[in-house]
Amino acid sequence: MMWTSRKLVKAAAIGTIGLGTLASLRVNEYDIGAIGIVRLSRAALAVFEIGRYYKKELYNSKLDKSSPEYLQLKSNAHKYGAQKLLELCCANKGVYIKVGQHVGALDYLLPHEYVYTMRVLHSSAPQSSFKDVLTVIKEDFKKDPYEIFQTIDPEPLGTASLAQVHRAVMKNGDVVAVKVQHRAVKSNSYIDIKTMSTLVSITSLVFPDFKFDWLVEETKKNIPQELDFIREGKNAERVQRIFSGCRWLKVPRIHWDVSSARVLTMEFVDGGQVNDLEYMRVHQLNPFEVSSKLGRLYSQMIFIEGFVHSDPHPGNILVRNRDSQVEIVLLDHGLYADLSDQFRWNYSKLWLAILDSDLSAMKEYCTRLGVGDYYGLLSCMVSGRTWETIVAGVRKTQYDIREKEMFQQNVPNLLPQISTVLDRVNRQMLLILKTNDLVRSIEYSLRTQFRMSAMMEMSKCCVRSVYGEKLKECSNAWDRCWVSLTERLVLLKLSFYYMYLGLIHFNLNNSVDSLWTKDFYPF
Repeated sequence: MMWTSRKLVKAAAIGTIGLGTLASLRVNEYDIGAIGIVRLSRAALAVFEIGRYYKKELYNSKLDKSSPEYLQLKSNAHKYGAQKLLELCCANKGVYIKVGQHVGALDYLLPHEYVYTMRVLHSSAPQSSFKDVLTVIKEDFKKDPYEIFQTIDPEPLGTASLAQVHRAVMKNGDVVAVKVQHRAVKSNSYIDIKTMSTLVSITSLVFPDFKFDWLVEETKKNIPQELDFIREGKNAERVQRIFSGCRWLKVPRIHWDVSSARVLTMEFVDGGQVNDLEYMRVHQLNPFEVSSKLGRLYSQMIFIEGFVHSDPHPGNILVRNRDSQVEIVLLDHGLYADLSDQFRWNYSKLWLAILDSDLSAMKEYCTRLGVGDYYGLLSCMVSGRTWETIVAGVRKTQYDIREKEMFQQNVPNLLPQISTVLDRVNRQMLLILKTNDLVRSIEYSLRTQFRMSAMMEMSKCCVRSVYGEKLKECSNAWDRCWVSLTERLVLLKLSFYYMYLGLIHFNLNNSVDSLWTKDFYPF
């Protein structure tokens, strides 16, 4: 993947065209000319520097590509590129932070140097000044913030790409969390989407094997949704209704009287981040219970409800001790995947095919999802398991650190194919892949990925989804009764099967449990 002078000339030409276009372009009421030039120039320069480093240090190397020396060079190039990308995200903020967070979520799909470097953006994005926070509140409610709130803490509880959250006290004494959008993020988002489109054109010339259009398309679709806090509040209330019978899930209540498109006021709920093992030890929370409930929640969302919280990074999920049980607190409801029934059924059948090592069915349902010729790769991306494990049997093969390392070692060699899959696959799959990787990352942090319980819960939800489709096709009560009975028998059989697998893996799980008890529960 060499940079030829011809490619550099083309890239420069596209950059010049993009700058000229931005200079004269207006989007709504925002004049994006000067600001757009600065932000695009900064981004284009970062891409050029990253490409130049790869060319000089890696692609011009005469080393054998399988040698340890070459692999070290490649790792160094990835680290350099990731650091430059992080600096760009922090400088441009807004949408760039959001894209950086997306990169940091693709734990199984991108080189780990990029993933680990960008993951810092999940918890420590650049913050706005307290003066800007007060200005946004004043602009939206047409009154002084201290006419609404008794107090507002100047230091944010947390800062994300599009907003930050401050603890406040209402006039009636209620303690609330106030999410305030960064003042310039909405206007800059129009600029960023335009500049990213141009940037992707440049990158596609420099790296023709990689297709990044899907990332721009997803950004265009998702950012406007995430910038509408009224929509976010309604998403939160929808999740509350869906899981109203789930006593271990907490969704903070929205205060609509002090909420707007840029300010969302909600009930203040404390707790520790879902990956904070020290917090769990101090508050006597079992990591396996945390992982089990998280798996149950997301399996229900994906396979049964078709309404999926799609930003489950650790800063958006809290845990706390409630009546001696783990309670999951779900925050930040700006980004949801709203899945069609047909997608949900096809995705459920793909998972069952993966679990059963049914290669023919995998190909069929990957074809329905848009990438039949890459069915093996998509199956690996969906499951986070190696092809060797999938063929041998995911249910029969215990996941371990060796397999994770092998998976991540092979990822860099498949990046062109992965980018092709992401470009072609059903658009609904993109947020699901991101969600899968974030949940797996949490499980890995909790050291609970060795357990079979999460797989059992997911398998049951897949079965319920598939039989839900059969029930919809039933024309009479007798057919519905028969399908319901068959579903129960399949679920019962599945439970016995997992009990059997649990006995096989008992020794390993027992040793892992004892390690947890010894290391984290000395009391």
